[in-house]
Amino acid sequence: MFANSPTGSLVPIHGVDPRRGEWSHVAFLPNPLPDECPSLTARTHNTVADARAALAALGARASLLPNPRLLRRPTLKVEAQSTSALEGTYAPLEAVLGADEDEEQPTVEMREIVNYLLTAEYAFAWVDDARPIALGFFEDLHARLVRGTAADTDQAGRVRTVQVAIGSRRGGRIEEARFVPAPPGPELETLTRDCVQWMAADHLPDIDPVVAAAMGHYQFETLHPFNDGNGRIGRLAMVLQLLLAHALTEPTLSVSPWFEQRRPEYYDLLRGVSALGDWNSWVEFFAAGVAESARSTERRLELLLSVQRDLKERLRRAGLRADTAYSLVDFALGQSIFTVRQVERKLGISYGRANKLVQQLVDAGVLYQYDDTAYSRRFAAADVLTALTTG
Repeated sequence: MFANSPTGSLVPIHGVDPRRGEWSHVAFLPNPLPDECPSLTARTHNTVADARAALAALGARASLLPNPRLLRRPTLKVEAQSTSALEGTYAPLEAVLGADEDEEQPTVEMREIVNYLLTAEYAFAWVDDARPIALGFFEDLHARLVRGTAADTDQAGRVRTVQVAIGSRRGGRIEEARFVPAPPGPELETLTRDCVQWMAADHLPDIDPVVAAAMGHYQFETLHPFNDGNGRIGRLAMVLQLLLAHALTEPTLSVSPWFEQRRPEYYDLLRGVSALGDWNSWVEFFAAGVAESARSTERRLELLLSVQRDLKERLRRAGLRADTAYSLVDFALGQSIFTVRQVERKLGISYGRANKLVQQLVDAGVLYQYDDTAYSRRFAAADVLTALTTG
């Protein structure tokens, strides 16, 4: 399949299987990314233009928000749930919306998803501070992503030093794998460093930022530089690359739900670039995903903003004037399911005041008790949950 690839080459690999003895096979080594735009059809260029317009509209919408970061958190939680599901780590969306990053997580799945939340926030803050994007930054992201999970081994936070295979069953032969990425060693580290530098570079006017993000994502996923978490890091890098290119102004974009729904096509088109050099099909697919993701995110922001206005209007009608009551509405947007203890901690008030405040908002129809557990009761704003789970 990859023997005559115009975008890379096959290299011999070998090793020893404890059960089967010595083996030999080949792995795919992609060429460095070019500094010019690949050949694209007029239809693909139109799809890229549509994606740019959708990103601009999302940016314009976010710029009108009084506090764009307030609505970044719920969107990021939706992204965290979907990007982890793409890698086989699943937790219900409402469980993710109710996760408290400051507490020990109840399951391995939730630990991995919360790690993604914390890693993404760290990455966005890094870009906000205009700090340099280099391989060390990506290694740091990987270490944060796998911290406290089964992948938190000596391979964490470093370009892998072991051979991996993609799409093979556990314990299967490497020949059964769908794809075998580059072998470990100096060449993999060099190509990964070059890939990160390429993603951080300004490619205008030769390559549109959406096309460049598609190319960068392909290269990163094909190199598969880490032992685990490459998909999540790679999809986070999509957003970072669009931010660095100023095609996206606020990292509220959630791309993974769209790709999760089209997982087989996503993998097939990445493989098509490696096997056939078919950049056009991959870029068109990627740009369509960015466009629809941007529009979907914009709709969600609009809905959350409308919910926020409605909930605060209910407070006014109920005669609640305290600033803490309005702060609790804002808190309920970002932490969609919460306890009184969390309100106490986040709003900086006493437990008694937090408990009374929550009850006042329940009486006003702003909040409701999410579960019937007497101990560590949890609360939510129903309209916020609806906006995030169906919006």
